[in-house]
Amino acid sequence: MSHQTGIHANEDLKKFFAKSRDGSVRLFKVSIKNEELILSDYSLVKSNWEDDFDKFILPLIEDDQPCYIIYRLDTKVDANYEWLFISWSPDSAPVRQKMLYASTKATFKLEFGSAQIKEEIHGTVKSDITLNGYFKYKKNAVAPAPLTSREEELQEIRRSEVHTDYSVDSKQQTLSGVAFPVTESAKNAIQDMINGSYDYLQFKIDMENEQIDLSFAGNVSIDKLPSKIPLDSARYHLFKFRHTHEGDYMENIVFIYSMPGYNCPIRERMLYSSCKNPLLIQ
Repeated sequence: MSHQTGIHANEDLKKFFAKSRDGSVRLFKVSIKNEELILSDYSLVKSNWEDDFDKFILPLIEDDQPCYIIYRLDTKVDANYEWLFISWSPDSAPVRQKMLYASTKATFKLEFGSAQIKEEIHGTVKSDITLNGYFKYKKNAVAPAPLTSREEELQEIRRSEVHTDYSVDSKQQTLSGVAFPVTESAKNAIQDMINGSYDYLQFKIDMENEQIDLSFAGNVSIDKLPSKIPLDSARYHLFKFRHTHEGDYMENIVFIYSMPGYNCPIRERMLYSSCKNPLLIQ
């Protein structure tokens, strides 16, 4: 899920939005200042969109400062020009600035008019937002992204989990139908986490009552997360992972299944392996 900052366009910028649609404006730059989105600069159309691209965009870029740039293409849909949205967030910029721009991007696009934006590119180095960089983006967008070796392994694991056939000869058949229910306290904690009360939840299997129960709920930073994982018993975990992806600030709830090898009895290892699905569908 994404998180928004509450920063909005000031009145001058809102008025410029309307002016920019008359066909004379080629691009404009927007910055965040005093907790407002403001118009920083703009240029009028001089030539076709390809000739204007590098000539107008690159002079607006600052090496250590994020910004948004809206660039008018020459194509139209229903008499309205289409626009390219450029999110500039250089690696050398302060982390707080990068997070602020990432968290405000969705609001800015909505206020300008998401329907008018044909494409979006995110740049961390200047070559990303040159005309050649834009063409490379379009080429890569058509082709499927190559998978890393780790992603290929995970894909194969998911494929195996979904398509595995069990027969009377399967060693796993005795546990294939196991699905312990989730307690009400655990369900409530999951809802509280979604609502923002917790960053981290830990669950255990209550062997005696045959149910999945909450064992810990709280706020844990990612560097402290390993210390919460037991070394002598299996557990399920939900962790709210905060990060940025392609310029967007994200909060994703990640499921973690920990198993400390042969420190656990074989029954416990098999139960935890078989009972995670009821928790995942909550």
